[in-house]
Amino acid sequence: MGIQVEFNPDLALRKFGNVGRLEEECLPEKLIAGRTYNFLKKGQRNYWLEGETPLLETKGSQKLSRPLASIFILKATHFLKEGELYTKGKYRVVNVFNINEPKIHFESYKLI
Repeated sequence: MGIQVEFNPDLALRKFGNVGRLEEECLPEKLIAGRTYNFLKKGQRNYWLEGETPLLETKGSQKLSRPLASIFILKATHFLKEGELYTKGKYRVVNVFNINEPKIHFESYKLI
């Protein structure tokens, strides 16, 4: 048995109002630049904290959207809840993108 840790180059959250998900597991109803939001992910995840990171929408099974925004992850903390490992934290939105625009904003985690 080993220690399972996932390294994430982005923060991927569910669509706002996803049934059966907590508010922190989902995107906010409206992303606003300059605002700070909470997030919650199942599992022990490591995020890059030293620069801007893409915020994505996930549909599960690694089906991800194009970047919705550029964010700074301000903190990430691991904890156990009823024997399950989670990562919670805070992120600040730097810039919100128009996903219908064909412009590329990130290459992996590198802001262009």
